[in-house]
Amino acid sequence: MAFIFWEWVNTLARWLHIVAAVAWIGSSFYFMALDASLRKRPHLPQGVQGEAWQVHGGGFYNMVKYLVAPSQMPAELTWFKWEAYTTWLSGFFLLCVLYYRGADLLLIDQSVMALTQGQAIALSIGLLAAGWVVYDLLCRSPLGRHNGALAAVGFVFLVAACWGTTHVFSPRGALLQMGALIGTMMVANVFLLIIPNQRKVVATLLAGGTPDASLGKAAKQRSMHNNYLTLPVVFLMIGNHYPLTYATRYNWVIFAVILVVGASVRHFFNTKHAGKPAPWWTWGVAAAGILLTAWLSAQGSADGGPAASAAALTVPFAQAQEVVMNRCSMCHTAAPAWDGISAPPHGVILDNPGDILRHADDIRRQAALSSAMPPGNVTLITPEERAILAAWSAGAASPHMASASVP
Repeated sequence: MAFIFWEWVNTLARWLHIVAAVAWIGSSFYFMALDASLRKRPHLPQGVQGEAWQVHGGGFYNMVKYLVAPSQMPAELTWFKWEAYTTWLSGFFLLCVLYYRGADLLLIDQSVMALTQGQAIALSIGLLAAGWVVYDLLCRSPLGRHNGALAAVGFVFLVAACWGTTHVFSPRGALLQMGALIGTMMVANVFLLIIPNQRKVVATLLAGGTPDASLGKAAKQRSMHNNYLTLPVVFLMIGNHYPLTYATRYNWVIFAVILVVGASVRHFFNTKHAGKPAPWWTWGVAAAGILLTAWLSAQGSADGGPAASAAALTVPFAQAQEVVMNRCSMCHTAAPAWDGISAPPHGVILDNPGDILRHADDIRRQAALSSAMPPGNVTLITPEERAILAAWSAGAASPHMASASVP
């Protein structure tokens, strides 16, 4: 029952996290598009930046934005914040339930850095806090007055942080840590700057004063950062299900490319919504970036395994089977021998020749071309053994070849 309980906790937390993220991303994208579509009209009162007419669900909407704030507070005001808070809280809960609770398998790789579970968790939380502090200081520094320069320095900071985490945590843990770091930066923007600045404006209006325009300007800058970081952080959140994105040799470079690809796509839509000529070149950048990530993912596993283009060797099935039985079958069996695992992961059994052959593609993806399995390399598989699996699985991927390989 404990196993079933935690499975449902995982499922419901993921459901909440996805729903909240959809709501947050949707409102973020909507307001960025709304801002870009505002147009000045002769009839608009002083202090209004512009208006936009929209149609949805059979009705017409006339949206108006004030440069700072209206002269008088409305009776009702909708605050957009709970979507962001719920996304982070549910995401951090998942981080605790999955990665902290299972740190020995998912967060720690002893061949990368010898850490205890407590040390790994403390480092993870510390890096989340430190990442926000560094980013916030950059934004508040003189650099923050120049959006282009700030974006360039921020990009270098995130890539350097990713490179560093790959030398601390397991490959999967490192990329998940970067997703959590960016998500923390985004929600901290809302909680520690955007909402407080809006509250200051409201308080000034209620007191009969004139709000400080710099408060809205700073909040708008952080909102823009959140908008451009949204697509990369979503990729990182789903990427932990795809080994070739995180468990290969140049995983930190893939992270850097994804930052560029995501920002390029958002730039296209932000520019188009503003009524400016569509920057079609961004799609070329995105396409080139995706091709580059595919090539990078084929350059070998994170722990030195062979590249996909390595010269194929003739490896008998018996040799590959020995590696699988020694490094994989203790978990991938009907009654796993690993503490905390009560059923074979994803229902995959690898303790007999027939099942090993049936899962040749999975073995190639998870344990040959990437170092996703064994998680945290808990069974100490070597690069040489990954090379054996890569050479065998290259031929075994074909059903005809696989059946012909059985002695």
